[in-house]
Amino acid sequence: MNTDASPQAVSPELAVNYKLLTGIYSKCEDVIFREMKLGGARDAFVLFIDGLVNVEVLDQHIIRALRESETALDDGNALGVLGGALSVSNVLAVDSIEDAILHVSTGCVLLFVDGLTQCFAMGLAKWEKRSIEEPSAESVVRGPREGFTETISINRAMLRRKIKTPALKMLPFRLGRQTRTEVNLVYLEGVASDALVAEAQERIAGIDIDGILESGYVEGLIEDSPFSPFPQMQVSERPDVVSSGLLEGRIAILVDGTPFVLIAPATLYSMLQSPEDYYQRFYIGTLIRWLRYLFFIMTLILPSLYVSILTFHQEMVPTSLLLSIAKSREDIPFPALVEALLMEISFEALREAGVRLPKQVGAAVSIVGALVIGQAATSAGLVSAPMVMVVAITGIASFMIPQYSSGIAIRMLRFPIMILSGVLGLLGLMLGIIVIVIHLCSLRSFGVPYLQPIAPMRGSEMKDVLSRPPIWMQRKRPSLTGKSPNPNRQATNLKPEPPKGNESS
Repeated sequence: MNTDASPQAVSPELAVNYKLLTGIYSKCEDVIFREMKLGGARDAFVLFIDGLVNVEVLDQHIIRALRESETALDDGNALGVLGGALSVSNVLAVDSIEDAILHVSTGCVLLFVDGLTQCFAMGLAKWEKRSIEEPSAESVVRGPREGFTETISINRAMLRRKIKTPALKMLPFRLGRQTRTEVNLVYLEGVASDALVAEAQERIAGIDIDGILESGYVEGLIEDSPFSPFPQMQVSERPDVVSSGLLEGRIAILVDGTPFVLIAPATLYSMLQSPEDYYQRFYIGTLIRWLRYLFFIMTLILPSLYVSILTFHQEMVPTSLLLSIAKSREDIPFPALVEALLMEISFEALREAGVRLPKQVGAAVSIVGALVIGQAATSAGLVSAPMVMVVAITGIASFMIPQYSSGIAIRMLRFPIMILSGVLGLLGLMLGIIVIVIHLCSLRSFGVPYLQPIAPMRGSEMKDVLSRPPIWMQRKRPSLTGKSPNPNRQATNLKPEPPKGNESS
């Protein structure tokens, strides 16, 4: 069916509608056509897809009520009569065949009546769905244990349960010529800037593709710099993380069929923050955040630093340590660069194998495999023990990054920096870091600088980057999205006061 043509109206002749729809759904054994008579006199038929509809409710409450109904139907009163006679909360009048097909594909039952220029979609959707579980990729010690599912209606309800205000707006879109995937743009009216919402609407509405199967499709089609290794949208399957982003003035994008929700705009520092930072005491959150920054840097440069120093700058290493390293490398046939590349590639392969294998054996294979291969490679004289230790520390450090997509970007960039360090020494390492910093400074997420609030500098927002301030100090929303209509997020005098002691008489 040509989606570019004008919508075809529902015909008042029942036979015409029946012939058209049976032709469209030919060779579709799961599409059910059931002919009947309303009140024993008027011809009609219902259309639904087996597996998407609650058949028990359809048979017991809809079909029987339609057969027993004796009220005359016409285009003026049909919707009201059906709404009062049927045990269904959602009955819609549909004027075109294209809209009717869309409704039946989402689990509705269509009723066509002879002589009416409308059909009626009844919401009886019922299909198997995954229960709410804790997100495995964003686990926390303290915090909510619930995560989004693949059903967009459940995800919307979870957000509504977090943010109980009518200012929470959800704009619907249908994307994909064939899949017609439901996508919702979510924002807080009066908190998110109008310019950000308008920009997001324009980008989403401009998507024209055959199918949207996951939120990654939408992310790749609306991000600012698709060729950058760094993600420009935060991805989360936690309702509390998405709600926090909405309260800061960001927008969220829900996609039916995936538990991963997009949050924009995003910055490098939002990628390095965990929701648990705000659930623990602020001293603990600050220390963990500093530790995360340290290990983020180590993930990027530790192997390269080891290769550059060992290859070109041995004078920087203390003599006793240098002798120990030289002794462990005396039988190694490869230079430090080749040795590091072999170990890093092997470690990445083991990590991916652990992800793809069944959960019962994946963790065991990745850990035991790394230990066995590392010990065997050291015993065989292929790699040195210090290199195994450097690669192991780097691998552990990469797990400290909360966002998986950001961790992937750092793991990718580690290899070209390692090659530069092996060829040019510390000069190559600094050259690689400078190129990455220049790229990050030029990167934008929905027009917001990726390194804000450090570049450009915003002193009032620095306290939530270098540390995790107490909740009562976070009075203003971040100005990531331009001028917010409501910049104040709390009262100005919320600092807890110590209790006053009882005065003795």
